[in-house]
Amino acid sequence: MLLTLSTTYSPATDLGYLLHKNPERCQHFELSFGRASVFYPEATPERCTCALLLEVDPVGLVRGGVGLAQYVNDRPYVASSFLSVAISQVFGSALSGHSRERPDLAKLALPLTARLGVVPCRGGELFLRRLFEPLGYAVQVSPIALDSQFPEWGASPYFSVELSGLVRLQELLSHLYVLVPVLDDQKHYWVGKEEIDKLLSHGGQWLAGHPAREEIVHRYLKRQRALTREALAQLVQAEDQLDPDGAEQVRATEEMALEKSLSLNEQRLEAVASTLLESGAKRVVDLGCGEGKLLECLLKHRQFEELLGIDVSWRSLERAHERLHLERLNEAQRGRIRFIQSSLTYRDERLAGFDAATVIEVIEHLDPQRLATFERILFECVGARLTVITTPNVEYNQRFTGLPTGQLRHRDHRFEWSREQFQTWASRIAGRYGLRLRFVGIGLEDPELGTPTQMGVFER
Repeated sequence: MLLTLSTTYSPATDLGYLLHKNPERCQHFELSFGRASVFYPEATPERCTCALLLEVDPVGLVRGGVGLAQYVNDRPYVASSFLSVAISQVFGSALSGHSRERPDLAKLALPLTARLGVVPCRGGELFLRRLFEPLGYAVQVSPIALDSQFPEWGASPYFSVELSGLVRLQELLSHLYVLVPVLDDQKHYWVGKEEIDKLLSHGGQWLAGHPAREEIVHRYLKRQRALTREALAQLVQAEDQLDPDGAEQVRATEEMALEKSLSLNEQRLEAVASTLLESGAKRVVDLGCGEGKLLECLLKHRQFEELLGIDVSWRSLERAHERLHLERLNEAQRGRIRFIQSSLTYRDERLAGFDAATVIEVIEHLDPQRLATFERILFECVGARLTVITTPNVEYNQRFTGLPTGQLRHRDHRFEWSREQFQTWASRIAGRYGLRLRFVGIGLEDPELGTPTQMGVFER
C-alpha cells in the first residue's frame, strides 16, 4: 500500500521538516500489523516527494484474530484503516499541525499533491469525488480493471487517486485519515465510542460543514446507528459552541450599530437587489446568507422563481426560518425559497446551475489562506452567470465614531480591504475566468476615502 505526498513549494525539501522525516535517508517503523517505510523518491528545491510504503502481513492478520478468514486478500495492497493508523503513528506531529523547525510553515496553505496507488471505493468514482471535491481538491481518478487482458470482466471497485490543492499539510493528512476508511467502508479493529473522539479530533474543523457528513460519519463508525447519532449531535454541538450565548449575533449587532447612522445595511440590500433585478436573474443562491435578510428582500419580487440560502451555521439558518416565518407562507411562496447547510470552501453540487450568486459581507470572515479555495468554489463550481460580492472598505473606517484606529468593524473579520486591494483581487479573478467586471460604491461617498462598502459585479 503506497501513499506519496508531493509539493512544489520553494524550497520543496522543507516538506521533510513538516513531516519530521529526513529526505536523505530511508526510515522504517514496526507496527502491530506490519511495517511502514518512509523514503523520498525525489528531493530537490523545486519539487519534493515523500513516500509512505505500508507492508501488511496478511498471515499475521488472520493469526491476530482480525476476522479475515482468507489468507489471500486485498488488505496488504489497498488504502484502508491500516493506512490511517500508519499516518497517525508515522506522521503524528504533522497530523497534529506541529513542526519544531518550521512552525510558521505548518500554518501555511501549500501546493500539495497526494497519490494513493490503490483505493477501494464502495460507491464508485462518484462517491469518491463527493468526499474530496467539496474540500477543494482537484481530483484525478483512474479506474483499475479486474484484468486488463479480459476487459469483458468489467471494472473493479478499485481506483488510483490523485488529490491536488492549496492546503495545509495537517488538513490534507486529516482528510486522508478520516476519509480513506470511509471509502473502504470497513475497519480492521473494533469500533466503539472512542472512535467518536478520533473522528471529532481529526474531522471536527471541517466535517461539520461537509455536504456528505452524515454518510461519512455513518461509514466511519461502521454503520452503528447509536454511535452515528452521538457523533452527529456532537458535531452540531461543537458548531454551536463556536457561537456561545449568541456571541455571533452580538458581534453582528455591534457592526450594525456602527453602521446604523448611515443606514448602510439597507443600502447594501437595496443595491444588490437592484443589480439582480436589472440582470433578469430568476434563480439566485445567497452564499453565507446568515439570517436571510437579502432573501427576505428578494422574496417580495415575483421575478425570482427560486431562492437558495446557504450558511455553515445551523443557528443562523434557524434564525432565517424564524425571520421569514416560512411555516406561515402560502404554498407557492414557500416553494420559491429554501435553506441548506454548506460552506463556502466546500464543493457542493447543489449550488450549481443558478443564474446569480451573491456573497454579501462574507469574504472578510474567511481566513486569507482559504480565499483560493473559495474562488474555485464560487467561480468554477457555482459558476453563476452573475456574481455579486460586497465587502467593507477599510479606508472608510476612520469616519466611524467610536471605532479605534486600526480596529476592524467586526471582531470576526480576518481582514478588511482597501479599494485598491479589492479591485486588484477582483480584477485577477475576472481575468482568470474571462468575466466582465464593474465596481459599485455603496453608501455616502467621501471624496478622499470612497464609500463605506464596495461591491464587485462579475458577469459571464
